[in-house]
Amino acid sequence: MSMLMSFPHGLAMPAQAHPSWCRSRAAARAGRWACKSTATAHFDNAVTGMRPQEQAEAEVARTLNLSGWVEKQVLPLLTPVEDAWQPSDLLPCFSLTSAGRSAEQQPPPSMMMMTTEELQDQASGVPDDVLVCLVGNMVTEEALPTYMCVGNRVAGCSDDTGCSDLPWARWIRGWTAEENRHGDLLNRYLYLSGRVDMRQVERTVHHLLRNGMQMLRPSSPYHNIVYGSFQERATFISHTHTAKHAARHGDRCLAKICGVVAADEKRHETAYTEAAAKLFELDPDGMVRALAAVLRDKITMPGQLMTDGRDADLFEHFSAVAQRTGVYTARDYGDMVEHFVRRWRVADLAGGQLSGEGRRAQEYVCGLPRKIRRVEELAHDRAIKAAKEPEFARFSWVFDRSVCIRA
Repeated sequence: MSMLMSFPHGLAMPAQAHPSWCRSRAAARAGRWACKSTATAHFDNAVTGMRPQEQAEAEVARTLNLSGWVEKQVLPLLTPVEDAWQPSDLLPCFSLTSAGRSAEQQPPPSMMMMTTEELQDQASGVPDDVLVCLVGNMVTEEALPTYMCVGNRVAGCSDDTGCSDLPWARWIRGWTAEENRHGDLLNRYLYLSGRVDMRQVERTVHHLLRNGMQMLRPSSPYHNIVYGSFQERATFISHTHTAKHAARHGDRCLAKICGVVAADEKRHETAYTEAAAKLFELDPDGMVRALAAVLRDKITMPGQLMTDGRDADLFEHFSAVAQRTGVYTARDYGDMVEHFVRRWRVADLAGGQLSGEGRRAQEYVCGLPRKIRRVEELAHDRAIKAAKEPEFARFSWVFDRSVCIRA
């Protein structure tokens, strides 16, 4: 799970409280639960001391978790372990030759087997700028423990025991298990390719896990599910574009790898997007205000605190390469905002469903794609007029070679 860039109208988790009047409205939609189950007792303890709006969001999230909706609509999006691809299916196998495998050990027919020599031969044609994008994506994927910790801090949806049978807790663990394969697969490909300095890459992963990830409202289910929807779609886009670059440069193995990772991200995007759509049904006013807050403030990226211990601006340089190569761009971001505004039918929310603040949030969100595209056009025009010399940065990931970050 990764999103690459920071934009003026980016993602954020603002700390400001929302008006307390919406507590009763959201709580009424959420309904009341007569049975004091263990899960309910955990929930009651968790919401003690929360602000009214935080309690309202937690109540709605708990309803979604316990109503059966997550069980029916979200959990089926996880792939059964027996049917899931594994990293070894797409990489050279050293333990057994393909002919020596039993029927149960054979990879699915759709997977591609090759020797290490074939992998390295294909990887030799991938340029440094694509490798930088690939490493940045991999490093962000490898910080998965941080993301699971964040997911388990969401009020009304947290896994209080570590092995809770509640549907959303099972989703988070299943999602984590599927996401865990992404970092493993990309890491092993890079190691086998011989194209990058793995010690510097590994140090970057180490730093990012130590540094963590900052979210201003980590316990808000509304903000987290909106954020997750954007992150999963952005990751789908970036891995898809990397796959196209790999294919263009003759690396069929890397194209396949990025393709299967992108397919996972697309499925995960569907889960978060559907959950957000359901929250829009339960509390349209709270959700449109949460969406506006997420989009209004400066973005907080999963990999924003990455460093290799040398380059203090490593994340910015990596993001600039992603923009220049087209792996993830400002245009992608604008398209993504427009996609979710349309998918969640934000423009169709009726005035009676929204408070005054909600209507202002609706107007802001619906007008944002046009503003993003205008900002992009102006930035492009300024770059052409400036006609500066190309700008380069050295990346320890590719043995300190210089890579163009701005043409």
